[in-house]
Amino acid sequence: MTVFAVAVFGIAYALIASEKVHRVKVALGGAGLMLAAGVLDFEQAFHERETGVDWEVIFLLLGMMIIVGVLSKTGIFEYVAITAVKKAGGRPFRVMVLLVLITAVASAALDNVTTVLLIAPVTLLVCDRIGVRPVPFLLAEVFASNIGGTATLIGDPPNIIIAGRGELTFNDFLVHVTPIVVLLLGALLLLCRVMFRKQFAYDPRRATEVMELDEREAISDRRLLIKSGLVLLAVLIGFVVSATTGTAPATVALLGAGLLVLISGLPPRDYLADVEAPTLLFFMGLFVMVGALIQVGVIDRLAELATEATGGSVQTATFTLLGVSAVLSAVVDNIPYVATMAPLVDSLSATTGNPDNVLWWALTLGADLGGNATIIGASANVVMLGVAERNGHRITFWEFARYGAVVTAVTVLLCVPYLYLRYFAFA
Repeated sequence: MTVFAVAVFGIAYALIASEKVHRVKVALGGAGLMLAAGVLDFEQAFHERETGVDWEVIFLLLGMMIIVGVLSKTGIFEYVAITAVKKAGGRPFRVMVLLVLITAVASAALDNVTTVLLIAPVTLLVCDRIGVRPVPFLLAEVFASNIGGTATLIGDPPNIIIAGRGELTFNDFLVHVTPIVVLLLGALLLLCRVMFRKQFAYDPRRATEVMELDEREAISDRRLLIKSGLVLLAVLIGFVVSATTGTAPATVALLGAGLLVLISGLPPRDYLADVEAPTLLFFMGLFVMVGALIQVGVIDRLAELATEATGGSVQTATFTLLGVSAVLSAVVDNIPYVATMAPLVDSLSATTGNPDNVLWWALTLGADLGGNATIIGASANVVMLGVAERNGHRITFWEFARYGAVVTAVTVLLCVPYLYLRYFAFA
């Protein structure tokens, strides 16, 4: 079964990378083969937390997609788009800097998937206004969402798992991870300036046209905007306090979506138009395939090999964990990877020591930043690709990886001196 599971996952990954078959077909086909061969049974695939579909992620996405669908009917995205362009003087790189910073901050305060769902429609409108291709902007934002989400306990789903296992607080993340994230955002902006330098053509005519627009005229339904704004604010507050109340973020999102649908008065076709069904199906198939690898012990074995390579040295363990986490999180979604690694890191810390929880910070940085390398490395990546494709801007596996691998390599390498200087050299 182990050979079969690895073969199916490897072939599926190769097909996704080749773009020969649509990723949704590949994910569902691979999941079907895992179930048909008995690698997972129905219970394990759909009901067990460790190996099954992560329904919390699925329903969190569904709830936020519905909320965004209602918001799109108010004109607020057009308002934000015009305002952003005017603040940046219509110059594309300034627009990108502004959107990247907004995305990073919002991803730290909320979670990166929610932020991507909110910022993507704005980005598409901004790029249309100034006459530039939106793909570089969308890529920069998804990289920023994964970097910004690393900064806080609630910013990226793996952080919640790590915090629970390592008994870490919200303030622990702020003190230990946020400083390096600020540096990494600066590095990202420099990389974007170089990687996308040919995409920043300034069109004075379009910029002048936008500067003459009145953003207030973009609001088409003020009453619905007020209702949507209040519900969204309540949902965001719910996300922030969910760690202390024990309420799952998916529950908060679904409650918000249900309330907004109820008070909006919109017909289902309006708010369901923005639900990315292919993205949700892709996640389901991917979760089942990764669950099969967990079930046969592949991910456990890889994690054990990483811990065995430390030789009892906490310093070796820290940098091995950082590097291995970055690589493996590029291949499998970082949520099941962290769920598998967390108990192993816990046991490793007992043998090597864990000064100032450095092993947990290495796992956090490696898993979250490694998610930028490929389209399946993080949930936010898949969501962004789905939004882009639905709006006629297809981003291939290799186009994403060409830029994502560079961003991942640079940001992870910058973490090495940070971890060494802070936790070993001057500890």
